[in-house]
Amino acid sequence: MNIKVSAIFVCALCAFVASVTPASGQLTKENVQSEFKKYNSMQSKQILENIFSRKSVRHFTGKVVSKDDLTMVVKAGMAAPTGKNMQPWEFLAVNDPERIFAIAESMGKTNPMSARTGAMIKEAGAVIVVCGRPDVSHNWMLDCAAATENILLAIESMGMGAVWTAAWPYEDRLAATTEAFGLPEDVVPLCVIPVGYPKYEKAPMDKWKPEKLHFDKW
Repeated sequence: MNIKVSAIFVCALCAFVASVTPASGQLTKENVQSEFKKYNSMQSKQILENIFSRKSVRHFTGKVVSKDDLTMVVKAGMAAPTGKNMQPWEFLAVNDPERIFAIAESMGKTNPMSARTGAMIKEAGAVIVVCGRPDVSHNWMLDCAAATENILLAIESMGMGAVWTAAWPYEDRLAATTEAFGLPEDVVPLCVIPVGYPKYEKAPMDKWKPEKLHFDKW
């Protein structure tokens, strides 16, 4: 799918299209595609379908994700909006299987939530840590969150899967992540993203709630 990754996050903010919802609360491919027939631009259809197809993937085949693919998804992350163009982000990408296993083992020996992340990392073909620089911007977490969404959408568009696992603002998870990945003291990990090729098919969840959209006045 040929998508201009720099446009993904803007489109994500603008998308408000209702979907036909199965009883399970999940979206099928047919539901997703039928909603966007009115958007005649092929690029618009592709971007909107990608946004609504994104899902959290927690189980992977273990196939290694290439450095070229990791570079592309991080480029997508860096195309995100950033206040005053401060770009207070740093990214650590790991795709070496031995290193991934060691990180997963380290995470598994800490608190329960970090151990859960470690279990997902152990199956992944790569892992990305999105880090912020508080010394660059006190709004680093906002910019890094925007970058993370771009990364997740880029991963979805490339036929892979991923899940956002939080490190910040939990002190125990911050400590576990910093130690496992050997992060420097001047960065704060916002999240850890296990990345890979999905082990199972998974439908995206339908999160559209029309009562949460307010036109003209509250």
